[in-house]
Amino acid sequence: MTINVKFVGALRHASGINADAVECEECSVKDLVQKITRKSPELKRNLIAGELKDPRPNSLILVNGREISVLDGLKTSLKDGDEVVFVPVVHGG
Repeated sequence: MTINVKFVGALRHASGINADAVECEECSVKDLVQKITRKSPELKRNLIAGELKDPRPNSLILVNGREISVLDGLKTSLKDGDEVVFVPVVHGG
């Protein structure tokens, strides 16, 4: 199946692309993140918090316009044609 992936802001710069179509069989959001970071290692430090090994602290993840926390989190199952958007979260203080 094909998952449509979009990157916003700094993630677009890190990936070098605006959007991508990723082939993934029986894929969850977590599986997709792992696949993307293997394909584009420069995204790993931008998407995944090193200490937590969890993409959520560094990005907002939307599946078909809905934030994954209102779905099934990283376990959210993806279907053919779904759109997953990664939006960077800016930390500061």
